[in-house]
Amino acid sequence: MRSLFSVVLFLILLLPAFATEPAPNIVIIYTDDQGTLDLGCYGSEDLHTPNLDQLADEGVRFTQMYSPSAICSASRAGLLTGRLPARAGVPGNVSSTKGQAGMPASELTIAERLRHAGYRTAHVGKWHLGYTPETMPNGQGFDSSYGHMGGCIDNYSHFFYWQGPNRHDLWRDGTEIWEDGAYFGDLMLREAKACIDKRNGKAGGAEKPDPRPWFMYWAINWPHYPMQGTEAWREKNKDLPSPRRQYAVFVSTMDAMIGEFLDHLEASGQADNTIVVFQSDHGHSTEERAFGGGGNCGDYRGAKGCLFEGGIRVPSIVRWPGRVPAGAVRDQMVFGCDWFPTLAQWAGGEPPVNAKPLDGKSIAGVIERDEASPHDHLYWQLGRGGGAQWVVRKGSWKLLGNPKDNSKKAPITKDDRPFLANLEQDPSEMKNLAAANPEIVRELKALQLKCAGSLTKP
Repeated sequence: MRSLFSVVLFLILLLPAFATEPAPNIVIIYTDDQGTLDLGCYGSEDLHTPNLDQLADEGVRFTQMYSPSAICSASRAGLLTGRLPARAGVPGNVSSTKGQAGMPASELTIAERLRHAGYRTAHVGKWHLGYTPETMPNGQGFDSSYGHMGGCIDNYSHFFYWQGPNRHDLWRDGTEIWEDGAYFGDLMLREAKACIDKRNGKAGGAEKPDPRPWFMYWAINWPHYPMQGTEAWREKNKDLPSPRRQYAVFVSTMDAMIGEFLDHLEASGQADNTIVVFQSDHGHSTEERAFGGGGNCGDYRGAKGCLFEGGIRVPSIVRWPGRVPAGAVRDQMVFGCDWFPTLAQWAGGEPPVNAKPLDGKSIAGVIERDEASPHDHLYWQLGRGGGAQWVVRKGSWKLLGNPKDNSKKAPITKDDRPFLANLEQDPSEMKNLAAANPEIVRELKALQLKCAGSLTKP
């Protein structure tokens, strides 16, 4: 008996060594129209972003992270499906009108993938991927959803005031709700905190904690217009010129809100086992409704709506204490579609049987061990048909078809179709090198035709 007891005790002591680590919680914080260099950790000296700068100090910051597209809906489709937006059925923006479909329900989202792996899934904030029951968040893998379905809302009335008629746009789990006069930032923060608290059984008077790991897609509709930051930050930024002033107020208001969320995550005891991904959906807006600009892409050319670097090179940070190195910088070429396979790998579990091929590739090795990019090349297509903007990048070479420059740093002439840039020699993309490098143009054009042709495949 004494011998048997010793064996049992020995096996009990060994159990922790064989126990699997708990699946991490995951939150993707996806901002809207935030410029390439618009954080202190990216060199901005006139923006106050201490919370996101600290997040970078505690994790990995990317310098060549590209958005899946240069427009809102398409970028979100690429992020959530891990597939090129045009392949996922969203080559551009979808309608902000109720009853209009968006991303096909047949697309498998990261929420569906993680729910299959045992996660509780939540959407907070902006959607802009469809306005029918099957294409709204609850039809695309999210257990809970709170926010607006269109491209933007007034942050107090929660109305969509663009491309009339004016219409109210605030929803919880597919049902329209009214919280007139409440600041949308406060409402988003309330919902984001509640997602954390459900793990410990504190949210909404829940009697029992929900032990499942959670995934939250927090699509913050800032600093997208209307730029309605708080009074405290208006006072602190009052000496900045317009439109940088309005933009800075909103970015700092956003940073403070994210900081409060991260503090709440820490207080809940879950921070060490939570992956936090922060990223902008694309470059800053130069639209009239954004006062003509305000964001900063430095020497890079382009902005929202075009495929020069300023339209698609975005701020991006990931933190996972104990797994992701702190204070590290990654210069490898990666893009937003890579988050799907990366987070799926970190979360574990088998993919659903209806999983579709991904264009994104896991960048876990890039993040954790500074490995080379898994991509030989990247491809973007904004729109459909012969007039669509497209880009193929391989190495330092980048070929743009039907280029457009919303930063208006230089005119686009008929000789700029196509436009060839070498990002190592000239990251500003101010000189077209196509005429001097016809062999490079031919190689990249052939690659573009191959990529474009593949979009017809499932």
